[in-house]
Amino acid sequence: MPRPTSPHPVTGELFPSPVPAGAGWPQDPAPEGTRVARSVGGVRRMAAGATDLASLDASVSVCSACPRLVRWREDVAQSRRAAFADQPYWGRPAAGFGDPAPRVLVVGLAPAAHGANRTGRIFTGDRSGDWIYAALHRAGYASQPTSTHAGDGMSLRAVRITAAVHCAPPGNAPSGEERHTCGVWLQRELDLVEPTLRSVLALGGIGWDAVLAATRAAGWEVPRPRPRFGHGARATLVTGTGREVRLLGSYHVSQQNTFTGRLTEPMLDEVVAQL
Repeated sequence: MPRPTSPHPVTGELFPSPVPAGAGWPQDPAPEGTRVARSVGGVRRMAAGATDLASLDASVSVCSACPRLVRWREDVAQSRRAAFADQPYWGRPAAGFGDPAPRVLVVGLAPAAHGANRTGRIFTGDRSGDWIYAALHRAGYASQPTSTHAGDGMSLRAVRITAAVHCAPPGNAPSGEERHTCGVWLQRELDLVEPTLRSVLALGGIGWDAVLAATRAAGWEVPRPRPRFGHGARATLVTGTGREVRLLGSYHVSQQNTFTGRLTEPMLDEVVAQL
C-alpha cells in the first residue's frame, strides 16, 4: 500500500515521508539506486570510496548503519509534529551542505527531529539553524539570513556545514557507538576538504570531540595535552600535508544556550569573525 504524500513547502511536489532517494526532493544528493551502508564496515568502505564531496554526500544521505537512529528518524517522519502535519518529512540522514571548496568547516551535533529531519538540509528549519545561518550571513558567508527548507535559495560562500552525527537522535543524544560510526564519514569529509580548509568551527563539546577524533584518525597532528572545549577555545591542528588549520569552539546554538543567554549573538559573531 503506498504511503500518503504531502506537498513540499517550496516546490509543491508531492512526497511520502520519509523521502526515497532520487524522488526529486530539492538538492537531494543521492540518485535512485545509491548504495546503502548498513554497518560500520559498510560506512568505512563507502567513505573510503568517495572521491569527492558529491559522492560522499550521496552515501551519507542514505546511510542506515545505526538501527536505533533509522527507527527514530523514520518514526518521527511518519508521525510528524502537528505544526508540520501538512508537510512531507525528509526522514533520512542530513548530509553536509555548502561550498564544495570550503575555507571553513562548521561542525554541529546532529539534525533536529523536526528540523533537518523534516527539511532535508543540515541546521535548517529550527531555532539552532536560525542562529547559525544568521551569524554566517552577518559575516558575509551566507546568501540570506534564514534557512527554512532545502530549495529555498540558500547558498554558502567559502563555508560548509556538517555534523558529528547525520541522523536525528532520540533526545538529541547519540550513543558513543553511533558517534563513532558517523565519525568515519567526518574523517573522510575532512580528507576531501583539507586542500582548501583553513579553519574549523566546532559547535558544542560533542562537535569539538568529533573534530579531534576525526582529525587524529585522519593522521593530523593534534596538540597534547588534548585541547579542552570552551566558548572561544582555540587550537592549531596540522594536516597530513603539513598545513595548519585553526580549530575554534563555540557553545552550541541550541535553545538551552540561546534562550538562557549562555550564548548571545555578539558572542557567536565574535567567534565567527575569527574564522
